[in-house]
Amino acid sequence: MTTSICIAQLNFVVGDFNGNAQKIIDAAAQADAQGAKLLVTPELALCGYAAEDLLLRSSFQQANDDALAQVVAASRQWPGLKLLVGHTQAVQATSHRRNSASWIQNGEVMATYAKQALPNYGVFDELRYFTPSHQPCVMDVDGTRMGVLICEDAWVQAPALEAKQAGAQMLLVLNASPYHLGKQAEREAVLAQRAQETGLPVIYAHMVGGQDELVFDGGSFALNATGEIAARAASFECCLFAVAAEQQATQLVLAGPVERAQEDNACLWQALVLAVRDYVEKNGFPGAVLGLSGGIDSALVLAIAVDALGKDRVRTVMMPSPYTADISWKDAQEMASRVGVRHEVIDISPQFEAFKAALAPQFQGLPEDTAEENLQARIRGTLLMALSNKFGSIVLTTGNKSELATGYCTLYGDMAGGFAVIKDLLKTRVFELARWRNAHDPFGTGLHPIPERIITRPPSAELRPDQKDEDSLPPYPVLDDIIRRYVENDEPIESIVMAGHKRESVERVIRLIRINEYKRRQAPVGPRLSSRSFGKDWRAPITNGFRR
Repeated sequence: MTTSICIAQLNFVVGDFNGNAQKIIDAAAQADAQGAKLLVTPELALCGYAAEDLLLRSSFQQANDDALAQVVAASRQWPGLKLLVGHTQAVQATSHRRNSASWIQNGEVMATYAKQALPNYGVFDELRYFTPSHQPCVMDVDGTRMGVLICEDAWVQAPALEAKQAGAQMLLVLNASPYHLGKQAEREAVLAQRAQETGLPVIYAHMVGGQDELVFDGGSFALNATGEIAARAASFECCLFAVAAEQQATQLVLAGPVERAQEDNACLWQALVLAVRDYVEKNGFPGAVLGLSGGIDSALVLAIAVDALGKDRVRTVMMPSPYTADISWKDAQEMASRVGVRHEVIDISPQFEAFKAALAPQFQGLPEDTAEENLQARIRGTLLMALSNKFGSIVLTTGNKSELATGYCTLYGDMAGGFAVIKDLLKTRVFELARWRNAHDPFGTGLHPIPERIITRPPSAELRPDQKDEDSLPPYPVLDDIIRRYVENDEPIESIVMAGHKRESVERVIRLIRINEYKRRQAPVGPRLSSRSFGKDWRAPITNGFRR
Protein backbone atom coordinates (compact mmCIF):
# COMPACT_ATOMS: atom_id res chain seq x y z
CA MET A 1 0.00 0.00 0.00
CA THR A 2 1.27 3.46 -0.94
CA THR A 3 0.33 6.66 0.89
CA SER A 4 0.74 10.06 -0.76
CA ILE A 5 1.92 12.89 1.50
CA CYS A 6 1.98 16.48 0.23
CA ILE A 7 4.20 19.28 1.55
CA ALA A 8 2.83 22.82 1.21
CA GLN A 9 6.15 24.52 0.38
CA LEU A 10 4.65 28.00 0.16
CA ASN A 11 5.46 31.66 0.75
CA PHE A 12 3.60 32.87 3.83
CA VAL A 13 3.35 36.50 4.95
CA VAL A 14 3.77 37.44 8.60
CA GLY A 15 0.42 38.58 10.01
CA ASP A 16 -1.59 37.94 6.84
CA PHE A 17 -3.86 35.41 8.52
CA ASN A 18 -6.57 35.39 5.87
CA GLY A 19 -4.05 35.07 3.07
CA ASN A 20 -2.04 32.37 4.83
CA ALA A 21 -5.16 30.38 5.73
CA GLN A 22 -6.37 30.57 2.15
CA LYS A 23 -3.04 29.30 0.84
CA ILE A 24 -3.34 26.29 3.14
CA ILE A 25 -6.96 25.70 2.12
CA ASP A 26 -6.07 25.91 -1.57
CA ALA A 27 -3.16 23.51 -1.05
CA ALA A 28 -5.44 21.08 0.79
CA ALA A 29 -7.95 21.12 -2.05
CA GLN A 30 -5.18 20.42 -4.55
CA ALA A 31 -3.64 17.68 -2.38
CA ASP A 32 -7.02 16.00 -1.96
CA ALA A 33 -7.66 16.13 -5.71
CA GLN A 34 -4.31 14.39 -6.22
CA GLY A 35 -5.30 11.60 -3.85
CA ALA A 36 -3.06 12.59 -0.93
CA LYS A 37 -3.87 11.39 2.57
CA LEU A 38 -1.88 14.08 4.38
CA LEU A 39 -0.94 17.73 3.82
CA VAL A 40 1.96 19.09 5.90
CA THR A 41 2.60 22.84 6.24
CA PRO A 42 5.81 24.49 7.45
CA GLU A 43 6.32 25.77 10.98
CA LEU A 44 3.99 28.60 12.07
CA ALA A 45 2.48 28.72 8.59
CA LEU A 46 -0.69 30.45 9.79
CA CYS A 47 1.01 33.49 11.30
CA GLY A 48 4.23 33.50 9.28
CA TYR A 49 7.79 33.42 10.59
CA ALA A 50 9.30 35.37 12.30
CA ALA A 51 6.43 37.37 13.82
CA GLU A 52 8.65 38.71 16.63
CA ASP A 53 6.82 40.88 19.18
CA LEU A 54 3.55 40.66 17.28
CA LEU A 55 3.34 37.30 19.04
CA LEU A 56 2.92 39.16 22.34
CA ARG A 57 -0.17 41.07 21.18
CA SER A 58 -3.50 39.63 22.26
CA SER A 59 -5.14 40.76 19.01
CA PHE A 60 -2.50 38.87 17.01
CA GLN A 61 -3.08 35.76 19.10
CA GLN A 62 -6.83 35.99 18.54
CA ALA A 63 -6.33 36.42 14.79
CA ASN A 64 -4.18 33.27 14.80
CA ASP A 65 -6.92 31.32 16.57
CA ASP A 66 -9.56 32.63 14.17
CA ALA A 67 -7.47 31.59 11.17
CA LEU A 68 -7.01 28.12 12.62
CA ALA A 69 -10.78 27.83 13.02
CA GLN A 70 -11.13 28.88 9.37
CA VAL A 71 -8.85 26.05 8.23
CA VAL A 72 -10.57 23.55 10.53
CA ALA A 73 -14.00 24.46 9.13
CA ALA A 74 -12.73 24.19 5.54
CA SER A 75 -11.34 20.71 6.21
CA ARG A 76 -14.89 19.30 6.09
CA GLN A 77 -14.58 19.54 2.31
CA TRP A 78 -11.96 16.76 2.30
CA PRO A 79 -12.99 14.18 4.93
CA GLY A 80 -10.35 11.69 3.77
CA LEU A 81 -7.45 14.18 4.07
CA LYS A 82 -5.53 14.93 7.27
CA LEU A 83 -3.84 18.32 7.63
CA LEU A 84 -0.84 19.03 9.87
CA VAL A 85 -0.79 22.81 10.27
CA GLY A 86 1.77 25.01 12.05
CA HIS A 87 0.36 27.76 14.29
CA THR A 88 0.65 29.29 17.76
CA GLN A 89 -1.43 27.88 20.58
CA ALA A 90 -2.54 29.35 23.90
CA VAL A 91 -1.27 27.78 27.10
CA GLN A 92 -4.37 27.23 29.19
CA ALA A 93 -5.06 29.83 31.92
CA THR A 94 -1.96 31.90 30.96
CA SER A 95 -1.02 34.58 28.44
CA HIS A 96 1.76 32.37 27.07
CA ARG A 97 1.78 30.66 23.69
CA ARG A 98 3.30 27.52 22.24
CA ASN A 99 4.83 26.95 18.82
CA SER A 100 2.49 24.19 17.75
CA ALA A 101 1.22 21.96 14.97
CA SER A 102 -2.32 20.57 14.91
CA TRP A 103 -3.70 17.46 13.26
CA ILE A 104 -6.93 18.49 11.52
CA GLN A 105 -9.49 16.34 9.74
CA ASN A 106 -13.13 16.70 8.72
CA GLY A 107 -13.83 19.79 10.83
CA GLU A 108 -11.99 18.69 13.97
CA VAL A 109 -8.65 19.26 15.68
CA MET A 110 -7.67 15.69 16.47
CA ALA A 111 -4.43 16.40 18.38
CA THR A 112 -1.85 19.16 18.84
CA TYR A 113 1.91 18.93 19.27
CA ALA A 114 3.99 21.75 20.80
CA LYS A 115 7.66 22.37 20.05
CA GLN A 116 10.02 21.08 22.71
CA ALA A 117 13.42 22.58 21.78
CA LEU A 118 13.18 26.37 21.56
CA PRO A 119 16.25 27.92 19.86
CA ASN A 120 17.63 31.04 21.46
CA TYR A 121 20.79 31.75 19.48
CA GLY A 122 21.72 33.45 16.22
CA VAL A 123 18.58 34.91 14.64
CA PHE A 124 16.30 32.96 17.00
CA ASP A 125 14.66 34.36 20.12
CA GLU A 126 11.95 31.79 20.80
CA LEU A 127 12.28 31.72 24.59
CA ARG A 128 10.97 35.29 24.51
CA TYR A 129 7.74 34.17 22.88
CA PHE A 130 7.02 30.51 23.54
CA THR A 131 6.68 27.97 26.32
CA PRO A 132 8.14 24.54 25.50
CA SER A 133 6.30 21.27 25.77
CA HIS A 134 7.70 17.86 26.65
CA GLN A 135 5.22 15.44 25.10
CA PRO A 136 5.51 13.50 21.83
CA CYS A 137 2.58 13.36 19.43
CA VAL A 138 1.92 10.45 17.07
CA MET A 139 -1.01 10.11 14.65
CA ASP A 140 -2.13 7.30 12.37
CA VAL A 141 -2.26 8.26 8.70
CA ASP A 142 -3.56 5.59 6.36
CA GLY A 143 -2.18 2.84 8.60
CA THR A 144 1.21 4.47 9.31
CA ARG A 145 1.95 6.06 12.69
CA MET A 146 3.64 9.43 12.19
CA GLY A 147 5.43 11.47 14.83
CA VAL A 148 5.70 15.25 14.73
CA LEU A 149 8.75 17.44 15.31
CA ILE A 150 9.07 21.20 14.81
CA CYS A 151 12.38 22.52 13.43
CA GLU A 152 14.84 22.69 16.36
CA ASP A 153 13.35 19.48 17.76
CA ALA A 154 15.13 17.69 14.92
CA TRP A 155 18.51 19.28 15.68
CA VAL A 156 18.70 17.51 19.05
CA GLN A 157 18.32 13.78 19.74
CA ALA A 158 15.64 13.43 22.39
CA PRO A 159 12.37 14.48 20.64
CA ALA A 160 12.88 12.09 17.72
CA LEU A 161 13.70 9.19 20.04
CA GLU A 162 10.67 10.01 22.18
CA ALA A 163 8.44 9.98 19.11
CA LYS A 164 9.76 6.54 18.20
CA GLN A 165 9.14 5.29 21.74
CA ALA A 166 5.56 6.57 21.41
CA GLY A 167 5.10 4.32 18.39
CA ALA A 168 6.10 6.51 15.43
CA GLN A 169 7.02 4.72 12.21
CA MET A 170 7.90 7.97 10.43
CA LEU A 171 8.93 11.49 11.46
CA LEU A 172 7.32 14.65 10.07
CA VAL A 173 9.37 17.82 10.66
CA LEU A 174 7.75 21.25 10.19
CA ASN A 175 10.32 23.99 9.60
CA ALA A 176 10.99 27.69 9.26
CA SER A 177 14.75 27.44 8.82
CA PRO A 178 16.46 30.64 7.61
CA TYR A 179 18.87 30.30 4.71
CA HIS A 180 22.57 30.86 4.84
CA LEU A 181 25.21 29.60 2.46
CA GLY A 182 25.55 25.84 2.88
CA LYS A 183 22.44 25.47 5.07
CA GLN A 184 20.66 22.91 2.87
CA ALA A 185 23.54 20.45 3.17
CA GLU A 186 23.62 21.02 6.94
CA ARG A 187 19.91 20.28 7.25
CA GLU A 188 20.12 17.10 5.25
CA ALA A 189 23.13 15.90 7.25
CA VAL A 190 21.47 16.56 10.61
CA LEU A 191 18.20 14.92 9.59
CA ALA A 192 20.14 11.95 8.23
CA GLN A 193 21.54 11.51 11.73
CA ARG A 194 18.02 11.52 13.18
CA ALA A 195 16.88 8.95 10.62
CA GLN A 196 19.81 6.65 11.36
CA GLU A 197 19.50 7.02 15.16
CA THR A 198 15.80 6.20 15.15
CA GLY A 199 15.70 3.88 12.16
CA LEU A 200 12.76 5.93 10.85
CA PRO A 201 12.22 7.73 7.55
CA VAL A 202 11.87 11.51 7.74
CA ILE A 203 9.87 14.13 5.83
CA TYR A 204 11.14 17.70 6.18
CA ALA A 205 8.61 20.42 5.24
CA HIS A 206 10.01 23.89 4.65
CA MET A 207 8.77 27.27 3.48
CA VAL A 208 9.87 29.78 0.83
CA GLY A 209 10.12 33.56 0.99
CA GLY A 210 11.82 36.70 2.23
CA GLN A 211 10.92 38.16 5.62
CA ASP A 212 12.92 41.31 6.37
CA GLU A 213 16.50 40.01 6.67
CA LEU A 214 15.54 36.32 6.72
CA VAL A 215 15.27 34.24 3.56
CA PHE A 216 13.56 30.84 3.51
CA ASP A 217 14.81 28.66 0.70
CA GLY A 218 12.41 25.73 0.42
CA GLY A 219 14.20 22.56 -0.60
CA SER A 220 11.82 20.33 1.40
CA PHE A 221 13.02 16.75 1.37
CA ALA A 222 12.45 13.16 2.44
CA LEU A 223 14.98 10.69 3.81
CA ASN A 224 14.71 6.95 4.15
CA ALA A 225 15.67 5.28 7.40
CA THR A 226 19.25 4.87 6.14
CA GLY A 227 19.57 8.65 5.90
CA GLU A 228 19.68 8.61 2.10
CA ILE A 229 17.76 11.21 0.11
CA ALA A 230 14.46 9.84 -1.17
CA ALA A 231 12.96 13.08 -2.50
CA ARG A 232 13.89 16.76 -2.69
CA ALA A 233 11.80 19.75 -3.76
CA ALA A 234 13.20 22.67 -5.71
CA SER A 235 14.86 25.42 -3.71
CA PHE A 236 13.46 28.97 -3.68
CA GLU A 237 10.22 27.90 -5.41
CA CYS A 238 6.68 27.48 -4.11
CA CYS A 239 5.20 24.09 -4.82
CA LEU A 240 2.95 21.34 -3.57
CA PHE A 241 5.52 18.58 -3.19
CA ALA A 242 4.33 14.97 -3.10
CA VAL A 243 6.18 12.12 -1.38
CA ALA A 244 5.03 8.52 -1.61
CA ALA A 245 5.32 6.26 1.45
CA GLU A 246 5.15 2.52 0.73
CA GLN A 247 5.36 -0.38 3.14
CA GLN A 248 7.85 -2.87 1.68
CA ALA A 249 8.06 -6.02 3.81
CA THR A 250 9.06 -4.71 7.25
CA GLN A 251 10.37 -1.37 5.98
CA LEU A 252 8.61 1.90 5.19
CA VAL A 253 10.17 3.39 2.06
CA LEU A 254 9.77 6.99 0.83
CA ALA A 255 10.11 8.11 -2.78
CA GLY A 256 9.57 11.19 -4.91
CA PRO A 257 11.28 13.54 -7.35
CA VAL A 258 14.83 14.51 -6.41
CA GLU A 259 15.80 18.01 -7.50
CA ARG A 260 19.52 18.53 -7.95
CA ALA A 261 21.14 20.62 -5.21
CA GLN A 262 22.27 24.00 -6.55
CA GLU A 263 25.84 25.24 -6.31
CA ASP A 264 26.70 28.08 -3.94
CA ASN A 265 26.53 31.06 -6.29
CA ALA A 266 23.26 29.89 -7.82
CA CYS A 267 21.76 29.65 -4.32
CA LEU A 268 23.09 33.07 -3.36
CA TRP A 269 21.60 34.62 -6.47
CA GLN A 270 18.23 33.01 -5.87
CA ALA A 271 18.29 34.16 -2.23
CA LEU A 272 19.14 37.75 -3.17
CA VAL A 273 16.46 37.95 -5.85
CA LEU A 274 13.82 36.43 -3.57
CA ALA A 275 14.79 38.76 -0.72
CA VAL A 276 14.48 41.88 -2.88
CA ARG A 277 11.26 40.80 -4.56
CA ASP A 278 9.49 39.89 -1.32
CA TYR A 279 10.69 42.97 0.58
CA VAL A 280 9.47 45.26 -2.20
CA GLU A 281 6.20 43.48 -2.91
CA LYS A 282 5.17 42.47 0.61
CA ASN A 283 5.70 46.06 1.76
CA GLY A 284 3.81 47.59 -1.16
CA PHE A 285 6.56 49.50 -2.96
CA PRO A 286 5.90 50.06 -6.68
CA GLY A 287 9.54 49.60 -7.57
CA ALA A 288 13.11 50.47 -6.69
CA VAL A 289 15.65 53.19 -7.35
CA LEU A 290 19.40 53.09 -6.85
CA GLY A 291 22.50 55.12 -7.49
CA LEU A 292 24.48 53.59 -10.35
CA SER A 293 28.09 54.68 -9.99
CA GLY A 294 29.86 52.61 -12.63
CA GLY A 295 31.34 50.48 -9.85
CA ILE A 296 30.97 46.78 -9.12
CA ASP A 297 28.65 47.00 -6.09
CA SER A 298 25.91 49.10 -7.65
CA ALA A 299 26.21 47.06 -10.86
CA LEU A 300 25.56 43.84 -8.95
CA VAL A 301 22.63 45.36 -7.07
CA LEU A 302 21.11 46.54 -10.34
CA ALA A 303 21.39 43.06 -11.87
CA ILE A 304 19.71 41.57 -8.78
CA ALA A 305 16.95 44.19 -8.83
CA VAL A 306 16.13 43.61 -12.49
CA ASP A 307 15.96 39.84 -11.96
CA ALA A 308 13.74 40.41 -8.93
CA LEU A 309 11.37 43.12 -10.20
CA GLY A 310 11.77 43.41 -13.96
CA LYS A 311 13.35 46.30 -15.83
CA ASP A 312 10.23 48.49 -15.80
CA ARG A 313 10.17 48.67 -12.00
CA VAL A 314 13.80 49.69 -11.55
CA ARG A 315 15.25 53.18 -11.99
CA THR A 316 18.91 54.20 -11.82
CA VAL A 317 20.59 57.54 -11.29
CA MET A 318 24.20 58.44 -12.01
CA MET A 319 25.31 61.35 -9.81
CA PRO A 320 28.80 62.41 -10.88
CA SER A 321 30.99 64.73 -8.84
CA PRO A 322 34.20 66.50 -9.91
CA TYR A 323 36.13 63.30 -9.08
CA THR A 324 34.02 60.90 -11.15
CA ALA A 325 36.03 59.29 -13.95
CA ASP A 326 34.71 59.48 -17.50
CA ILE A 327 34.72 55.69 -17.75
CA SER A 328 32.38 55.53 -14.75
CA TRP A 329 29.79 57.59 -16.66
CA LYS A 330 30.18 55.35 -19.68
CA ASP A 331 30.09 52.08 -17.76
CA ALA A 332 26.99 53.11 -15.82
CA GLN A 333 25.21 54.08 -19.04
CA GLU A 334 26.31 50.84 -20.70
CA MET A 335 25.01 48.72 -17.84
CA ALA A 336 21.67 50.54 -17.72
CA SER A 337 21.30 50.04 -21.47
CA ARG A 338 22.10 46.34 -21.25
CA VAL A 339 19.40 45.66 -18.68
CA GLY A 340 16.94 48.18 -20.14
CA VAL A 341 16.16 50.31 -17.10
CA ARG A 342 15.34 54.01 -16.95
CA HIS A 343 18.61 55.83 -16.36
CA GLU A 344 19.24 59.49 -15.56
CA VAL A 345 22.23 61.66 -14.74
CA ILE A 346 22.16 64.35 -12.04
CA ASP A 347 25.44 66.23 -11.76
CA ILE A 348 26.06 66.99 -8.07
CA SER A 349 28.90 69.46 -8.68
CA PRO A 350 26.70 72.56 -8.08
CA GLN A 351 25.38 71.19 -4.78
CA PHE A 352 28.88 70.12 -3.73
CA GLU A 353 30.26 73.61 -4.38
CA ALA A 354 27.32 75.18 -2.56
CA PHE A 355 27.95 73.05 0.54
CA LYS A 356 31.65 73.86 0.50
CA ALA A 357 30.87 77.56 0.14
CA ALA A 358 28.46 77.43 3.07
CA LEU A 359 31.09 75.72 5.23
CA ALA A 360 34.04 77.79 4.03
CA PRO A 361 34.16 80.06 7.11
CA GLN A 362 34.23 77.03 9.42
CA PHE A 363 36.70 75.05 7.26
CA GLN A 364 39.01 78.00 6.53
CA GLY A 365 42.68 77.02 6.55
CA LEU A 366 41.97 73.28 6.82
CA PRO A 367 42.84 70.75 4.10
CA GLU A 368 40.12 68.77 2.36
CA ASP A 369 39.55 65.34 3.91
CA THR A 370 36.73 62.93 4.67
CA ALA A 371 34.41 65.84 5.47
CA GLU A 372 34.35 66.88 1.81
CA GLU A 373 34.30 63.25 0.65
CA ASN A 374 31.25 62.51 2.75
CA LEU A 375 29.45 65.62 1.53
CA GLN A 376 29.32 64.04 -1.91
CA ALA A 377 27.87 60.81 -0.58
CA ARG A 378 25.26 62.69 1.47
CA ILE A 379 24.19 64.80 -1.51
CA ARG A 380 23.62 61.60 -3.45
CA GLY A 381 21.68 60.08 -0.58
CA THR A 382 19.47 63.17 -0.36
CA LEU A 383 18.69 63.07 -4.07
CA LEU A 384 17.83 59.37 -4.04
CA MET A 385 15.57 59.78 -1.02
CA ALA A 386 13.84 62.71 -2.72
CA LEU A 387 13.09 60.50 -5.73
CA SER A 388 11.84 57.81 -3.36
CA ASN A 389 9.54 60.27 -1.61
CA LYS A 390 8.18 61.64 -4.88
CA PHE A 391 7.58 58.35 -6.70
CA GLY A 392 7.23 55.84 -3.88
CA SER A 393 10.04 53.52 -4.98
CA ILE A 394 12.33 52.11 -2.33
CA VAL A 395 16.01 53.10 -2.39
CA LEU A 396 18.27 50.08 -2.62
CA THR A 397 21.64 50.71 -1.02
CA THR A 398 24.72 49.17 -2.58
CA GLY A 399 27.26 48.73 0.23
CA ASN A 400 28.83 45.32 0.85
CA LYS A 401 29.81 43.52 4.06
CA SER A 402 33.50 44.44 3.78
CA GLU A 403 32.56 48.13 3.76
CA LEU A 404 29.99 47.80 6.51
CA ALA A 405 32.44 45.89 8.71
CA THR A 406 35.17 48.51 8.42
CA GLY A 407 33.02 51.63 8.25
CA TYR A 408 34.07 52.34 4.66
CA CYS A 409 30.66 53.89 4.08
CA THR A 410 28.93 57.18 4.85
CA LEU A 411 26.10 57.64 7.31
CA TYR A 412 23.18 59.45 5.61
CA GLY A 413 25.06 59.05 2.33
CA ASP A 414 25.60 55.74 0.58
CA MET A 415 23.99 54.09 3.63
CA ALA A 416 20.75 56.04 3.09
CA GLY A 417 17.98 53.82 1.81
CA GLY A 418 15.40 51.19 2.62
CA PHE A 419 16.98 47.83 1.79
CA ALA A 420 20.68 46.95 1.82
CA VAL A 421 20.78 44.25 -0.83
CA ILE A 422 24.40 43.05 -0.53
CA LYS A 423 25.17 44.02 3.07
CA ASP A 424 26.06 40.37 3.84
CA LEU A 425 28.29 39.80 0.79
CA LEU A 426 32.02 40.26 1.26
CA LYS A 427 33.74 42.15 -1.55
CA THR A 428 35.51 39.08 -2.89
CA ARG A 429 32.12 37.35 -3.18
CA VAL A 430 30.71 40.43 -4.94
CA PHE A 431 33.25 39.97 -7.73
CA GLU A 432 32.66 36.23 -7.85
CA LEU A 433 28.89 36.62 -8.01
CA ALA A 434 29.14 39.28 -10.72
CA ARG A 435 31.13 36.90 -12.90
CA TRP A 436 28.67 34.10 -12.16
CA ARG A 437 25.71 36.25 -13.18
CA ASN A 438 27.39 37.27 -16.42
CA ALA A 439 27.74 33.60 -17.30
CA HIS A 440 24.25 32.53 -16.15
CA ASP A 441 20.75 33.86 -16.79
CA PRO A 442 18.47 32.22 -14.20
CA PHE A 443 15.54 34.61 -14.70
CA GLY A 444 15.73 35.15 -18.44
CA THR A 445 16.72 38.82 -18.35
CA GLY A 446 19.87 38.33 -20.40
CA LEU A 447 23.45 37.13 -20.15
CA HIS A 448 26.36 39.51 -19.45
CA PRO A 449 24.41 42.34 -17.79
CA ILE A 450 27.56 43.74 -16.17
CA PRO A 451 30.19 45.29 -18.45
CA GLU A 452 33.52 43.53 -18.09
CA ARG A 453 35.38 46.75 -17.30
CA ILE A 454 33.23 47.28 -14.20
CA ILE A 455 34.47 43.92 -12.90
CA THR A 456 38.14 44.38 -13.80
CA ARG A 457 38.63 48.03 -12.73
CA PRO A 458 40.26 48.57 -9.30
CA PRO A 459 37.45 49.52 -6.87
CA SER A 460 37.20 53.20 -5.95
CA ALA A 461 34.74 55.40 -4.09
CA GLU A 462 35.78 58.29 -6.40
CA LEU A 463 35.49 60.90 -3.67
CA ARG A 464 38.96 62.38 -4.21
CA PRO A 465 41.48 62.37 -7.07
CA ASP A 466 42.93 58.96 -8.03
CA GLN A 467 41.32 57.26 -5.03
CA LYS A 468 41.48 53.45 -4.70
CA ASP A 469 39.85 51.32 -2.00
CA GLU A 470 43.18 49.67 -1.17
CA ASP A 471 44.62 53.09 -0.28
CA SER A 472 42.53 52.84 2.91
CA LEU A 473 41.99 49.10 3.35
CA PRO A 474 44.07 45.91 3.07
CA PRO A 475 43.70 43.96 -0.20
CA TYR A 476 40.22 42.48 -0.27
CA PRO A 477 41.28 38.81 -0.08
CA VAL A 478 43.15 39.64 3.14
CA LEU A 479 40.46 41.92 4.51
CA ASP A 480 37.63 39.50 3.79
CA ASP A 481 39.37 36.53 5.37
CA ILE A 482 39.97 38.51 8.55
CA ILE A 483 36.34 39.67 8.63
CA ARG A 484 35.07 36.14 8.00
CA ARG A 485 37.19 34.70 10.77
CA TYR A 486 36.40 37.41 13.31
CA VAL A 487 32.72 38.10 12.56
CA GLU A 488 31.39 34.78 11.31
CA ASN A 489 33.67 32.34 13.15
CA ASP A 490 34.31 34.30 16.37
CA GLU A 491 38.07 33.71 16.11
CA PRO A 492 40.27 35.79 18.45
CA ILE A 493 43.12 37.95 17.20
CA GLU A 494 45.81 35.38 18.07
CA SER A 495 44.07 32.68 16.06
CA ILE A 496 43.77 34.92 13.01
CA VAL A 497 47.44 35.88 13.23
CA MET A 498 48.41 32.20 13.50
CA ALA A 499 46.40 31.56 10.32
CA GLY A 500 48.99 33.63 8.44
CA HIS A 501 47.83 37.24 8.64
CA LYS A 502 50.08 40.09 9.76
CA ARG A 503 49.29 41.18 13.30
CA GLU A 504 49.23 44.82 12.24
CA SER A 505 46.57 44.11 9.60
CA VAL A 506 44.47 41.99 11.94
CA GLU A 507 44.49 44.55 14.74
CA ARG A 508 43.73 47.35 12.32
CA VAL A 509 40.76 45.58 10.77
CA ILE A 510 39.32 44.47 14.11
CA ARG A 511 39.67 47.99 15.45
CA LEU A 512 37.68 49.24 12.45
CA ILE A 513 35.02 46.60 13.05
CA ARG A 514 34.75 47.62 16.70
CA ILE A 515 34.60 51.40 16.27
CA ASN A 516 32.05 51.31 13.43
CA GLU A 517 29.28 49.50 15.27
CA TYR A 518 27.43 52.81 15.63
CA LYS A 519 27.17 53.01 11.83
CA ARG A 520 25.90 49.46 11.46
CA ARG A 521 23.13 50.14 13.99
CA GLN A 522 21.81 52.79 11.58
CA ALA A 523 22.13 50.73 8.41
CA PRO A 524 19.06 49.48 6.53
CA VAL A 525 17.97 45.90 6.87
CA GLY A 526 19.27 43.49 4.25
CA PRO A 527 19.21 39.76 3.51
CA ARG A 528 21.16 37.34 5.69
CA LEU A 529 23.33 35.16 3.46
CA SER A 530 26.10 33.96 5.77
CA SER A 531 26.07 32.12 9.07
CA ARG A 532 26.43 35.53 10.76
CA SER A 533 25.31 38.77 9.25
CA PHE A 534 25.29 42.29 10.69
CA GLY A 535 21.69 41.95 11.84
CA LYS A 536 19.73 39.75 14.21
CA ASP A 537 22.67 37.47 14.97
CA TRP A 538 25.28 40.22 15.50
CA ARG A 539 24.61 42.01 18.78
CA ALA A 540 27.74 43.92 19.68
CA PRO A 541 27.71 46.89 22.07
CA ILE A 542 28.50 50.27 20.54
CA THR A 543 30.43 51.41 23.61
CA ASN A 544 33.03 48.68 23.80
CA GLY A 545 36.54 48.48 25.26
CA PHE A 546 37.20 44.84 24.42
CA ARG A 547 40.32 44.44 22.29
CA ARG A 548 40.81 40.71 21.68
